[in-house]
Amino acid sequence: MVLIPQAAPALRFARFREAIEPRILGVLGGSQYILGAEVARFEKDFAAYLGVRHCIGVNSGTDAMMLALRALDLGAGDEVLTVSLTAAGTVMPVLHVNATPQFVDVDPRTRCIDLDLLEAAITSRSRAILPVHLHGFPVDMPRLIEIAHRHGLAVIEDCAQAHGARVGGRFAGAFGDAAIFSFYPTKNLGCIGDGGAVVTNDDRVAERVRALRELGWQDRRRISSGLGYNSRLDELQAAVLNALLPHLDDYNRERVAIADEYRRLLDPASLELPPTHRGAVYHQFAVTAPMRDLLRSELRSRADIDTAVHYEIPLHRQPLFAPFASRPLPATERLAETMLSLPIQPEVANGKISYVAEAVAKASRQCRA
Repeated sequence: MVLIPQAAPALRFARFREAIEPRILGVLGGSQYILGAEVARFEKDFAAYLGVRHCIGVNSGTDAMMLALRALDLGAGDEVLTVSLTAAGTVMPVLHVNATPQFVDVDPRTRCIDLDLLEAAITSRSRAILPVHLHGFPVDMPRLIEIAHRHGLAVIEDCAQAHGARVGGRFAGAFGDAAIFSFYPTKNLGCIGDGGAVVTNDDRVAERVRALRELGWQDRRRISSGLGYNSRLDELQAAVLNALLPHLDDYNRERVAIADEYRRLLDPASLELPPTHRGAVYHQFAVTAPMRDLLRSELRSRADIDTAVHYEIPLHRQPLFAPFASRPLPATERLAETMLSLPIQPEVANGKISYVAEAVAKASRQCRA
């Protein structure tokens, strides 16, 4: 049998080729390849989709986080409360602006920042909270915002895996002082290279991010009035995003249907399944298994099913971030040791869900034998 990949973005681009190709050819036939009409259209349409005032396209989700932190004046001496169960791109920008990450454990059920532990972690140096909507499961943002406001803290949402996720009918990314998105090819809304965005309702934050992404320029005279970066979303990536954005809600519904089918077929007695949420968009469908690595090996060797591990070594166990591990993170460590992401991309999983579920059940039994 042909290997079933855990993710295959090329299959999605092939599926939507008729929408994507004319836009790319339009860019190639034009004369402006950086911050042109495609970027302007995407910024306008994505902001409207989310219900926010501003979207500023940049060259990656990691840069988006760094620019958002800079725009909110976070720096030396400031503590940023966040999680360790995430990609380095979430927290490395905190170090780039000379602020200090403070890791809070995750809720073992939601796998997002544990709001019952958050308030106790706030100190006199805390300046911001950086929640991660892990795997497309949205954090309880109304409760988090209430905590933040009570303590006078800024909020930057990491929506890198949560395009289209909702909390109470409101989109993830529309709650904080700013939010960041990644458009890496495997994301629910992905381009054909690196891409990212900062979204915000704050006019001042938006103005600062626009200057920061382009060498600190304040106007068309290209005068640098402050330290900036070269971090711009290019026209080709924006063209792909413009082609795919109209399909995002339907695409997310396909992922929800696949998650529901997995949930129907998999036995929660032997595997811990991801939680349900009406607003989740299932960037990943990660089960937990006590013998995760053996299960993964069995699925690959016996059933030709590829899986992924997110995140095998949590940040607080990595050399760069270990000095900031100031408290135990037992839920984070258990999930890092046991989570396994199954195929959920519609172009990969559709028509194969029963096969994958049966193979997972069989391999799980073999691992326990």
